[in-house]
Amino acid sequence: MKAVDTTKWTSTVVQLAGYGLTGLGVTPWNIYLFFIGIFLWFSVGVMWKDRAIMLVHVGAFVSLLAGLLRRALNPAPARRSSVLYWWA
Repeated sequence: MKAVDTTKWTSTVVQLAGYGLTGLGVTPWNIYLFFIGIFLWFSVGVMWKDRAIMLVHVGAFVSLLAGLLRRALNPAPARRSSVLYWWA
């Protein structure tokens, strides 16, 4: 298997795990997985010389980073874990 294929499948699994954690309300771990997946998919775009893949993942990175910084600068009031809250 080529390096690009390994990177592509690894990034896909990481992104899907991020979506799963988002669905369960597990933050900020979902965002961390998304950052890893974005970086890996961006590297696939570099390996393929595909500017569209690179651009969409730069946009995703900027969007997630902006949201993360907004939350860090304006933290929400303390509350129970979203997973426990959802299941309670």
